[in-house]
Amino acid sequence: MTLQRRINPNGGTKVRRALGVQAALEWAFRIEKAQLDLPPPQDVTEEGFGFGLEYVLLQRAALGCRIDGGQHKIGTYTHEDAEIIAATVAGLPDNLGGKRMAVRVAELARAGLTPDWMPGAVPRCVPVEVKRNQHGERATTIVIGTERVLSRGKWRTVEILACPVTFSPHPQQIEAAHRVYDDWWQALGWVREGLIAGGMLREVEVTAAMPRVRPWIGR
Repeated sequence: MTLQRRINPNGGTKVRRALGVQAALEWAFRIEKAQLDLPPPQDVTEEGFGFGLEYVLLQRAALGCRIDGGQHKIGTYTHEDAEIIAATVAGLPDNLGGKRMAVRVAELARAGLTPDWMPGAVPRCVPVEVKRNQHGERATTIVIGTERVLSRGKWRTVEILACPVTFSPHPQQIEAAHRVYDDWWQALGWVREGLIAGGMLREVEVTAAMPRVRPWIGR
């Protein structure tokens, strides 16, 4: 975290906390306990892709006063900047996951987590089933056919056995985890751009910093 100073019209300086969007989200939802207000208000026309920054501005005006502090919560008050961050998250457009993604972003921020993209996961060929007994483990086999063989001068029918295998974790599981991370990353980018362009935060400065994009590449 870094600090930035902004000169105000009265000639003084104001210290603003510079946070990347993930850190700002964790501050808003984990520290300030901001809540999502997802149902659209009846007197606001919904455009099908969230509330938009206009609604965020209305929410800020409705607060009526500026709440100082934020490093230590007093009572049930939530910092004004945290409310703005939460309202921006609530406005995530449908093409980025909409309300479901908004909830996911808030939950992860509240827990201080990043989506599990299964780092280090490599598909391995393993038996579908393993039997264990006093002699150890062995892969379960199935009969896939029979064959006639000549043994000691006699024709005998023997079973042809095979061991069913699978890949664990399955490549599709890894790909799905990567898509979940990428969708979350795109959502954070939208929130970051909205907060920076909106210029509505007073004590927090959202920087261009982002979590790693596709961290599984090049590892």
